[in-house]
Amino acid sequence: MDVVTIGETMALFTPNEEGMLRHAHSFSMKFGGAESNVAIGLSRLGHRSRWISRLGEDEFGDAMQSFIRGEGVDVSYVTRDQTAPTGVFFKEFRRLNDTRVYYYRKDSAASKMSAEWLQDDSVSDAEYLHITGITPGLSVSCREMLEKAISIAKGNGTKIVFDPNLRLKIWKDEEEARYFLKKYASESDIVLPGISEAEFLFGACSPEEYVEKFHALGIETVIMKLGKEGALVSSQSVPLTKIPGFPVERLVDPVGAGDAFAAGVLSGLLDGLPLDEAVLRGNAMGAMVTMVNGDAEGLPNRSDLASFMNGGLDDVTR
Repeated sequence: MDVVTIGETMALFTPNEEGMLRHAHSFSMKFGGAESNVAIGLSRLGHRSRWISRLGEDEFGDAMQSFIRGEGVDVSYVTRDQTAPTGVFFKEFRRLNDTRVYYYRKDSAASKMSAEWLQDDSVSDAEYLHITGITPGLSVSCREMLEKAISIAKGNGTKIVFDPNLRLKIWKDEEEARYFLKKYASESDIVLPGISEAEFLFGACSPEEYVEKFHALGIETVIMKLGKEGALVSSQSVPLTKIPGFPVERLVDPVGAGDAFAAGVLSGLLDGLPLDEAVLRGNAMGAMVTMVNGDAEGLPNRSDLASFMNGGLDDVTR
């Protein structure tokens, strides 16, 4: 595998009209999860990706596993739970630039993942292990599973990529979240924080100061997401550099942009691009995803990505 990623994906219900969720009468079902978004994004670009998770023995689980497998992602290490359900969440498009997300994932099948359940060979053959700060917030057993995954990766020369992906609702309190996010960041080779996550971890600083604070945790490569402004990148071989973003005329759905960014960066690294060019690819992927409703629906294939990065897609292709 090029990339293995571990985490929960849920059935996503999106109202077919804008406004407050209480007024919605019909919904479209999709699927969303940070780790599976990354795996799908990589697969669409021609890379070998594996998604590891646990699903309920229910219709949502059946549909989700079929969908992700259909995207070319290896799901051979996904297991099913007869006693716990597949998680569900809802998006609410209240008004332009005001999107809210509501999760119903407590005691889900994915929250039951554990170290005993994770097989060594599901991680050991990967070039990169991608993890997020969501999974350790689901349960103590999920944290123990991630510790095992990190140990397997380190023992086999697999580089660890960590996206903090802060979700305060899943943690007991802010101090617990802060402790574990710093812990997993310090155990990773590459970290992909956003400004709001850095502020949560370190307090008010400049973006450049945040980068230095992450390096102080022992992290080799820090890629700080700046939203529409692009990203800052810094590593032992690359001095602090700002990589420009791509303009988006109309923001449709910002959820999933960070996952697309991660997929783009990993794709660039797998293709042997210099770090700054890999981050530029990540910026393009993130921008493209925001123009489409849905977590994974806007992830591009390689030809569409190249067209976008070379000046934009045509309004109509005949």
